[in-house]
Amino acid sequence: MFDMIELIAPCHFGLEAVLKKEVTDLGYEITQVEDGRVTFRCPVSGVARANVFLRTAERVLWKVGSFAADTFDMLFECTKALPWEDYIPADGRFWVTKASSVKSKLTATVTIQSVMKKAMVERLREKLQVSELPETGVEYPVRVFLMKDVVTVALDTSGEPLHKRGYRQLTARAPISETLAAALLMLTPWTPGRILMDPFCGSGTFLIEAAMMAADMAPGMNREFTAEQWKNIVTRRAWYDAGNEASDRVKENVPEGLLIGSDIDRDVLKLALSNARAAGVEKQIKLIRRDVADMKHPASYGFVVTNPPYGVRLEEQAALPALYKSFADAFKRLDCWSAYVITPFEGVEEAFGRPAAKKRKIYNGMLRTDFYSFPGPRPVVRKEFA
Repeated sequence: MFDMIELIAPCHFGLEAVLKKEVTDLGYEITQVEDGRVTFRCPVSGVARANVFLRTAERVLWKVGSFAADTFDMLFECTKALPWEDYIPADGRFWVTKASSVKSKLTATVTIQSVMKKAMVERLREKLQVSELPETGVEYPVRVFLMKDVVTVALDTSGEPLHKRGYRQLTARAPISETLAAALLMLTPWTPGRILMDPFCGSGTFLIEAAMMAADMAPGMNREFTAEQWKNIVTRRAWYDAGNEASDRVKENVPEGLLIGSDIDRDVLKLALSNARAAGVEKQIKLIRRDVADMKHPASYGFVVTNPPYGVRLEEQAALPALYKSFADAFKRLDCWSAYVITPFEGVEEAFGRPAAKKRKIYNGMLRTDFYSFPGPRPVVRKEFA
């Protein structure tokens, strides 16, 4: 039925370039990059591969169509004109699960959802030649976003957001999402096989994502997706092939002891260990109970990537300057290491005593943060002469 299709992958604002590279590495053609999402062309099998392999996407949406609409009558007629019968079977259960509107005349999201649902029902009744739609079968959730009166309509193939890998059953306070952690790691020069340390490891997300990268473990290989049930448009073979590809790529005998997490809270370390076990990477990660002021490592070169405390309560915020100063002082003792820090705290550069080489604005959910880069010197490569 379908030859090539368009998929839309939403991501954290500011990280589109990272996701774009991931999609390109999968072998798919980028058709558009916008704030917070990347659109690309692929065969239908790409629905399975994108869900299984993309580390930094929040979802994978199957684009049904787009059109201009600045009235609800236009929204109804244009939605009805889309070929819904090509996607949704007679007993399919469908609804507009989410609508968003930016700089558009239509802003009432509940009304947008209602109007579009009615248009879809009318189209399917006419095309399937039925008076009623039982909606007792497989779910086909729809997402729609309006930008400057242009409406983009898509089916949600993922279901649960992709940051829910399945390993993080327990979290420490103010955790960073799995997709954001993976994207931030990709923004650094760190590569598998090199030392990585997180002195505020919390639930262990940075370390677990790094361990999965080192083992080339696909982030979605152990979870389910809504589109797995869409046997009318995505074959079972596509999911089997994606799963087999993911299994074949997993590396055995990954070096141990290169990923180090520490925290002052013993209970937090227990959470991190539990999550690492659930992800199947506990052997790669070393966890240590210690204060950030005692951070150390004998190696000359390595990476610190971390998400320090933000300070939710006033008394916590008052303690942040001293905490970040302790962190910076300990980092200075790490010889030629590099540090990468995500935080909304504005005193990072003051604590480090120097401006960051780069400061990238990142939205962690609705929270505006900055990702600070303090790169160290390149490792010295010694040449041997005969």
